[in-house]
Amino acid sequence: MMLLSDPAAWAALITLIVLEVVLGIDNLIFISILSNKLPEHQRQKARRIGIALALIMRLALLSMIAFIISLTTPVFDLGWQGPLNEYGQPAFETSFSWRDLILIAGGLFLVWKATKEVHHTMDVEQTGETLDKKGKVALSFGSAIFQIILLDMVFSIDSILTAVGMTDHVPIMMTAVIITVIVMLVAADPLANFIKDNPTVVMLALGFLLMIGAVLIADGFGVHVPKGYIYAAMAFSALVEGLNIFSRRSRARKMAARGEAPVVNDGH
Repeated sequence: MMLLSDPAAWAALITLIVLEVVLGIDNLIFISILSNKLPEHQRQKARRIGIALALIMRLALLSMIAFIISLTTPVFDLGWQGPLNEYGQPAFETSFSWRDLILIAGGLFLVWKATKEVHHTMDVEQTGETLDKKGKVALSFGSAIFQIILLDMVFSIDSILTAVGMTDHVPIMMTAVIITVIVMLVAADPLANFIKDNPTVVMLALGFLLMIGAVLIADGFGVHVPKGYIYAAMAFSALVEGLNIFSRRSRARKMAARGEAPVVNDGH
């Protein structure tokens, strides 16, 4: 009740919700791309399971605050100073915590997965993967859920450590996490359908995942890239792609009005 009457608590909650929603975009893009590779009747189920697992992981981690904080304690040091930056300080850290190792592993997995998906998108016939009836790479439900769980864990740890750094009140963090996951749940189907209906957006989304993977790896090595720069670049790229989509649809409507056959552009 004291938190409900505290303006600072409300300000922290609103700020944390906005931040968690922005951080959740990465998670949602990955879930959308993976679920779209499943048969139609399994896609919504996979998205809901993936988002539900994200909620469970985040709440479980919040219940173990002491454990989460301990993840930032260095577990080993390479004992090498490494190159220096322009300020005479080490360019990257040589001591690593469990958080660093998880971020590096997650970033490497994300870079590998996004690169593999780019290869599939550009030349699916030479990948040697099993194809479905439409010629797209087939993915089993279990494989999709397993990959979603791996990235859920990485994004959950990053999300909770961000929340811990913003407020000391666990109820505020839990409320922000629950609201964020509800937003993800509402946005999941529209986002996945938008990506499916606009094939060119797939490559843009994979580019986002590559960039996010690189940022996670850099963060694990102690090179902290301001998240504002990353999301500003993503927003600008999304705006440009949105203008391209609007332009293509406008041309298609004009050609249809003149009775001309529209030019087919599958985005590949």
